[in-house]
Amino acid sequence: MEDEPVVPEPAARRSKRARATVRTADFTRTDKIEDELEEEREESSDEFQESRRKIKRNKATEGASTSAAARKANLSFIEVIKGDGKDIPDVVKRWVEQYERNQKSAISGLLSMLFEACGAKYRLHEEDIDETDVDDVVVALVNMARRGEVEDYQSSKRDFKNFKDNLVYFWDNLVSECQNGPLFDQSLFDKCLDYIIALSCTPPRCYRQIASLMGLQLVTSFINVAKLLGSQRETTQRQLNAEKKKKIEGPRVESLTKRLSMTHEKITTMEEMMRKIFTGLFVHRYRDIDPDIRVSCIESLGVWVLSYPSLFLQDLYLKYLGWTLNDKSAGVRKASVLALQNLYEVDDNVPSLNLFTERFYPRMLELADDIDISVSVCAIGLVKQLLRHQLVPDEELGSLYDLLIDDPPDVRRAIGALVYDHLIAQKFNDSQSRSTGGDSDSSEVHISRMLQILKEFSADPILSSYVIDDVWDYMAAMKDWKCIIRMLLEDNPSAELDDADATNLIRLLFASVRKAVGERIVPATDNRNPHHTKGQKDIFEHHKRDITVAMMKTYPQLLRKFISDKGKVAPLVETIVYMNLELYSLKRQEQNFKATLKLMREAFFKHGEKDALRSCVKAIKFCATESQGELQDFAQNQVKELEDELIGKLKSAVEDVVNGGDEYSLLVNLKRSYEFQLSDKVPLESLYQDLVHILQSFKNIDDEVVSFLLLNMFLHVSWCLHSVLSSETVSEAALSSLVEKRDALLEQLEYFLHNPLKLNSDDRCKNQLAYRVCGILADIWCLFRRTKFASTKLEILGYRPDESTVDKYWKMCEQLLNVSDDAEDEEENREYVEETNADAVMFALSKLVATDTVLKDYLAPEIISHVEKYGRSVGEIVKHLLTALKKKGDISNIIVEALKRAYQRYLVITSSGNDESLSSKSFQECKDLAVRLSGSYVGVARNKYKAEILSIVREGINYAFSHAPKQLSFLDSVVLHFVSKLPANDILDIMRGVERRTENVKTDEDPSGWRAYYTFLDTLREKYLKNEGVKDGKEGTSVRRRGRPRKKQNLQGKRLFDEQSSSEEEDSISGSDQDAGVEEKQDDDEEDAPLIRSLRASSKLRSIRVSKEENRDQTRTVDRATEELATPKTSGASS
Repeated sequence: MEDEPVVPEPAARRSKRARATVRTADFTRTDKIEDELEEEREESSDEFQESRRKIKRNKATEGASTSAAARKANLSFIEVIKGDGKDIPDVVKRWVEQYERNQKSAISGLLSMLFEACGAKYRLHEEDIDETDVDDVVVALVNMARRGEVEDYQSSKRDFKNFKDNLVYFWDNLVSECQNGPLFDQSLFDKCLDYIIALSCTPPRCYRQIASLMGLQLVTSFINVAKLLGSQRETTQRQLNAEKKKKIEGPRVESLTKRLSMTHEKITTMEEMMRKIFTGLFVHRYRDIDPDIRVSCIESLGVWVLSYPSLFLQDLYLKYLGWTLNDKSAGVRKASVLALQNLYEVDDNVPSLNLFTERFYPRMLELADDIDISVSVCAIGLVKQLLRHQLVPDEELGSLYDLLIDDPPDVRRAIGALVYDHLIAQKFNDSQSRSTGGDSDSSEVHISRMLQILKEFSADPILSSYVIDDVWDYMAAMKDWKCIIRMLLEDNPSAELDDADATNLIRLLFASVRKAVGERIVPATDNRNPHHTKGQKDIFEHHKRDITVAMMKTYPQLLRKFISDKGKVAPLVETIVYMNLELYSLKRQEQNFKATLKLMREAFFKHGEKDALRSCVKAIKFCATESQGELQDFAQNQVKELEDELIGKLKSAVEDVVNGGDEYSLLVNLKRSYEFQLSDKVPLESLYQDLVHILQSFKNIDDEVVSFLLLNMFLHVSWCLHSVLSSETVSEAALSSLVEKRDALLEQLEYFLHNPLKLNSDDRCKNQLAYRVCGILADIWCLFRRTKFASTKLEILGYRPDESTVDKYWKMCEQLLNVSDDAEDEEENREYVEETNADAVMFALSKLVATDTVLKDYLAPEIISHVEKYGRSVGEIVKHLLTALKKKGDISNIIVEALKRAYQRYLVITSSGNDESLSSKSFQECKDLAVRLSGSYVGVARNKYKAEILSIVREGINYAFSHAPKQLSFLDSVVLHFVSKLPANDILDIMRGVERRTENVKTDEDPSGWRAYYTFLDTLREKYLKNEGVKDGKEGTSVRRRGRPRKKQNLQGKRLFDEQSSSEEEDSISGSDQDAGVEEKQDDDEEDAPLIRSLRASSKLRSIRVSKEENRDQTRTVDRATEELATPKTSGASS
């Protein structure tokens, strides 16, 4: 073999010479030499085998690399693009070399790749390159799409993204490789652009997507080349100017002049191709029906304007960014906002944007409250850029500041950042920053500015908390505890805060302290407990320590100064709950701790308002449990002394009332006792009978006093029951005492059922006692419900109200639920509003039903049948009740009974014949109730609760035919909504069953009475045929297209590629707003609000939050509906 190694020559020659010189007598030496020769032969053999293996390995490696290279060379463009993209630069280089050898062959391959990238395997032969018309090829491609001969690359989102990235990378490499030759030959790219633009205007969506992607990328790549040429032109111009200064004409000047001219021509060529793509592709596709195409167009335009402002930074192109701020797709609006945000970040761009800003800045401000949260957040960032350049007048920002109390946290945080930068730090106002000098960044200056903002929300502490929460992350001055305390304790009249500022500053201190230790100061949207990492917990502990050190010595001074102010004392007292009490001992501040506790006890007896009392109780109990050693003993003694003093004051107040004195002292001390009993037991044994005596003997005392008498009695009974249940052994005396107290309380409560209160239908404030009676009765019935104590030693404690009592209870609740909600603004500052409203009444009713405290067969249908009369939050509670009942078992009988009662109310009104509008309203309420209840059986629930739905339908049909034809309208108004939730086979069975009921009935004797029956049957047939059609149509049957009818396409002839002139509205920067899709904001019922929000939020905040959520939900609904329709602003065919 030619490559086979030979035994080394030196070893062979050496052995021959050795043998020639050996004599016969030298046997020993000869033998030794033979052994050496044998060893050399073995070594040479080993070397031979090793070298042979190495050569084979090298051959294998070379063969593998050669075959891999051959495979790469044989890969088509589309295979390379579908791959990992690493070979694209090499493939592009080889293609450029091929183009230089044979242009037509190379162009044929490139165009074939272009078609395959769109999904069509269409081959354009090199001999047909010049003769074939673009429109003919595009018509053929469209026909292939109609026949379904197009490959879909979007089956996998991940693969499609990789494919698009590689395709973009390919064209960018191609432009880069061709910039020194083929790019400017007016043949290659002109032909590519013709096909790309033509394909971007075709009906198949896949063609438009890929063609638009390629065309937009080509503009970006052209810009890169143009910028490189531009820098070369500047260099050449400088060199030419330098040569001309020498005043020597020669070949150097001539060469530079020629180079400058050629470079300028190339740039002009690039810009012409950019304009060609813009007018032929962008102006049509930026309003394509596909939002992804529109997003790509706007994102690309933003890049073009930013990277090549010499051409694109003018109103002719900017207007498209302004128009798409009104796009119906959130993604397009966001792309436009981000593009503008990037433009305004460059200071040099701002002068050229003046006219654009003047025209479109109102829309930019509107987008801050966009339906889509991400768009809203981006728009707020854009507004910050406008403010930085002082392009928006301050009087235009009022609507933005309202978003400080909006619901989405992301929007509130974004507005908080804007408020801090613009109003507090004043980063955007150089003149103000210079005028305030070095103090502009001081904590006191920032806090003073924050107080000016909080003055706008002084009336509602909850809204103030929202504002503080929004700004807290950006405003370091809020964590300067010493500065805040110093401002609060300032005695200098010139620097002392006014009353409103002092109140707001204390609220700010309290809210900031809570934020610093990881507490939420506004309700969370998800109602989940926050999860904190170890690092975050360490930061919170560090903040708690800093707060304690800052307030330890000054806390008593703050309490003394503000102890008499009911608006300031509550948050100030409760601040101690977020302090580290251990530091009082470590820092030897025991006297300050004791002084603080005494002042809190003093504040408890100085005030009678809910917030102040609740804060004092919370703070004192915290000190009694969390302090240590001697301080804990002192705190516990203070609690005991407080109890004794409270009992003494209560006894004195009771005696005053019995002796004919004023009721005010009794009311205030009953409130104090009620607030204390919410957290701990108060020994009221000696006073309980006195409270009962007052209720029995004094029927004319104020309703509020009666309410708190009943509340204190209820809490005392609850604590007694808790003691019984937590004790291992219970005496008969304790049980009988508890039963006696319970019965005395029930007697007083049921008195108001048997002697109904006069309710005011227009004012909740005058119905507080009725709300309290409903709530306490439900709680006491639930605590002592019979099922809880049945078959136990405590069975004597079980209680269940009789049916007549439950019926009277429902009548009272029904009246309260019908009380008008129009007095919201008047109630915003009323105490205990969350415990005395319709939500609380419905919550009490639902609790009775859900816990089986009363027989649900009566009360549950009554509750459900009236749900359409109630507000949104009450309806939410009923929805949760239905969910709880479903988990326990079949509720078809409850639903049927509820529907019957709603329908019976309609029949009663109809039979009276007094008011047709009232009858129509009642009938509509019945239909709406059926729609609401049947709406819970959707998706998987249809199969899960199929038996339940069938039961409802059968019972409903039986009820409708029980008094036919009088009640037949029950079929069409109620039963039909449940039948539609059943499969086709069951609908057919129901239809046949209904028809059998009329086999021997002469329905033609009363046509109008039986009209509802025939309407019901006709509707059933339609639904059955529709369901069957859907089932059969899963294979081979086209689904009806929703939205605008498809336009007829006339693809014959050669008009597909003819340039279309843009309309007048595209040529004017201000002419397109009539078609702009501005979001609609209308009031509607909102289904997603958490139940806890409707139960616990304050009146005004709930009103604000509900209106915001309803507007957002309605707009979401409108947006989802319009997503499926083509607007007049959308051109191009849909796929």
